Amino acid sequence: MLTPVKTTLAVLATVLLAGCAPASGAESKWVSLFNGKDLSGWTVHGKAAWSVEGGVLVGIGGMGHIYSDASCSDFEAKGMFRVTNQGATPNSGFYFRANPPADDVNGFPRGYEAQICNHGDGYTGWLWKPGTPTGKATELLTKDGEWFRYRIRAVGPHIQFWINDRLVMTYDDAEYKTGHFAIQGHNPGMKVEAKELFYKDLSK
Repeated sequence: MLTPVKTTLAVLATVLLAGCAPASGAESKWVSLFNGKDLSGWTVHGKAAWSVEGGVLVGIGGMGHIYSDASCSDFEAKGMFRVTNQGATPNSGFYFRANPPADDVNGFPRGYEAQICNHGDGYTGWLWKPGTPTGKATELLTKDGEWFRYRIRAVGPHIQFWINDRLVMTYDDAEYKTGHFAIQGHNPGMKVEAKELFYKDLSK
């Protein structure tokens, strides 16, 4: 027969063990999209030239997109980005649920774009669909030549963007269901850089 003290200790031990046990349906883990060494896990389409410099993914030279092998439906993704003027206004984007057009793999991805452009309307933080600003960002928080943190969450039709941990865009749209992540090189005379790219699959 357990004494009151032993009973209390047994209850405490049970509670502690339960707290340490992994929960069923545990949260998905972050998975790296970019190894920081080469372009393994990515496919290039279009004219932009892509390379790895000092652990950073770099795109220059013209219109083109680099697609990750990874694809998702419901997910969170995050990364650090920077665009730099090298003679022309820089414009880029971090795509998701995106696929190369069937009739021209070098064309604009068919999917959603988290805009990266610090000039004009439809600036960094807006949600774009092909050629069309769609979900409005509440404010512009980024500048050319400066790194910033992008985080994207898409569950079903509900899409949200954070810039430097501040929520700037929320929009519901159900046109694109699944696809790859991609980064855009928009025009000559600019450079886009990306690093610390990760995603978390929320559909599993």
